[in-house]
Amino acid sequence: MSSTLSSTSTYAEVQASYRDNASYREDSSRTKALAFVTACIFLAELTPMSGARDGQSTTRESLMAQQRKAEDWLTANPGSSGSSSLRVRFGDFQRSRD
Repeated sequence: MSSTLSSTSTYAEVQASYRDNASYREDSSRTKALAFVTACIFLAELTPMSGARDGQSTTRESLMAQQRKAEDWLTANPGSSGSSSLRVRFGDFQRSRD
C-alpha cells in the first residue's frame, strides 16, 4: 500500500487525510494509523513553528506529539487491521490420513 499523499498534495488534501484518519484508534486500523502519521509529518512541514489557520491553532510540537502517539499505537497493535474477527486460522492436518 502506498500513501495517498505526495509532494504535490495541497494543504487541503493533507488536512483532509489528517482528519479522515484521526479515528485510527476507534477503528483499530493500522492503515489509518499509518496514513495519520504521514499526514502529521506533512502538516508539520507545512506549519510554521506556531500558527493559526481557519481559526484553529496548531504547533509543530503538537503535531509531532500526535505522530508519536500514533506510532506508539502501531507498536502496541502490530496485527490489528480492523475487525478482530478477520483473523486467519490454519488447521493442523498432519494426522488427517492416519
